[in-house]
Amino acid sequence: MAHVLVIGGGIAGLATALLAARRGHTAELFERDTRAPGTALDRDFFRWRRPSVPQAAQPHALLGAARKVLLGELPDVHAEMLRLGARERHELDWFDARPPARPGDEDLVMLQARRIVLESALATALRAEQGVVTRYGEPVEGLVTVGEDGTGTDPRVDPRADPRAEPADPRAGIRVTGLTTGNGAYEGDLVVDAAGRRGGVERLLAAAGCRPAAVERHRTGLAYFCRWYRLPEGMEEGPRRPWTVTGGAFAGCAVFPADNRIFAVTLFVHTDDPSRGALRTPAVFDAAVRAFPPGAAWLETGAEPLSGVLAMASLDNRWSALADERGPVVSGLVPVGDALTHTNPTLGQGTSLALWAAHRVARSAHREPGTLRFAAEYHDWAVRTLKPWFDFQVVADTAIGARFATRAGRTGTAREVAALFDCALEDPEVMRARAKVRHLAEPPERAYADPRIRARVTRWLAARPDYAPNAVGPDRAQWERLTAV
Repeated sequence: MAHVLVIGGGIAGLATALLAARRGHTAELFERDTRAPGTALDRDFFRWRRPSVPQAAQPHALLGAARKVLLGELPDVHAEMLRLGARERHELDWFDARPPARPGDEDLVMLQARRIVLESALATALRAEQGVVTRYGEPVEGLVTVGEDGTGTDPRVDPRADPRAEPADPRAGIRVTGLTTGNGAYEGDLVVDAAGRRGGVERLLAAAGCRPAAVERHRTGLAYFCRWYRLPEGMEEGPRRPWTVTGGAFAGCAVFPADNRIFAVTLFVHTDDPSRGALRTPAVFDAAVRAFPPGAAWLETGAEPLSGVLAMASLDNRWSALADERGPVVSGLVPVGDALTHTNPTLGQGTSLALWAAHRVARSAHREPGTLRFAAEYHDWAVRTLKPWFDFQVVADTAIGARFATRAGRTGTAREVAALFDCALEDPEVMRARAKVRHLAEPPERAYADPRIRARVTRWLAARPDYAPNAVGPDRAQWERLTAV
């Protein structure tokens, strides 16, 4: 069995350490924050300042893919989330009567909860796990490395090393054998970078002499504005309809039901939209939300605001596998979560992809984890398993960004593509296909290309010759009035 050193104590790091321990490995987790998530959910969610994790206060979607990992590998974590107030919603419950079940329908379930609920459940399980040491308030400062031949420790990775030492040859293979913190050096069989897109491990690898990895980055041009609310006492669920995500020609609205009667509403616009600044004002935000059917339905419940307006922008889709055209740039270290594939939140894929990667590390860490072969096999797995969903996210965000950038009443969105999503609200078979893609159970090129699904959408369109995509929500003139301050 292996000793795994995990950098970062977010969802990806907690899950990696826990899954590794459940597979018989030992693990040490290093987190720069001085504390772990607790069970005082509202305190931790609304008052815990986490500047290095800006997405922590934003809504999250736990798709069927993430839920499947929890049920299969960490059922106690799933049970703890439900105990803490998380709720489950089957996609086919959109209809008054759920259609007859088919194989795979059991995975089309959304686990609705704030991010802190999953973090708390993971942390609770990790504290009880033998073979795991958590080191909070102990940020990683360097990496311990050797050449692929096992000799020549690179002194530059340790800040206390001799600064006069010769730099390592960047063409030579570098193998990570441990890490350093302010308390000293730690040796391990495998180091896992779960520190996110801002974790700094790339800089440590460069200091160790690794050649740079080939990073793929796509700007989205989208800005998000979120506000949290609580449903009135005695109302355990909000409206089942209208649909919780609506996209217009230049702005979108999404409702995220969570735990304990709490929900979030998010508005998203293009980063160049001149109305963007006004959405930070709570009264303007609420008025804009009410212009979309889902937002209006949820605010009209009499929900109590729990936060101001939380903004998040400058997002991109970034693929950061530690490899180039020559293969892995390092052995003994692999990335998971946002350190590997950072995806914009429009499709809610992040947690699922992070749990997939954590699970892969845990179930393969016994197979010579410090070798180039291990690194190459992990990279190949990531390209096969994660990259297609990353590419799907890029395509989706490119279309949304291009549409919002025009700020026009009519858009170039493909009529057939938009019709598939609207048809799904009326046709259970099309909804099932849409849900399979949404929950990462089936790739879009297979689910949407099914001749039966295409025929249903074609018939739906033929019956609606005046159908216009993205027609829901305010027009531009109304939007300008709502956001005028």
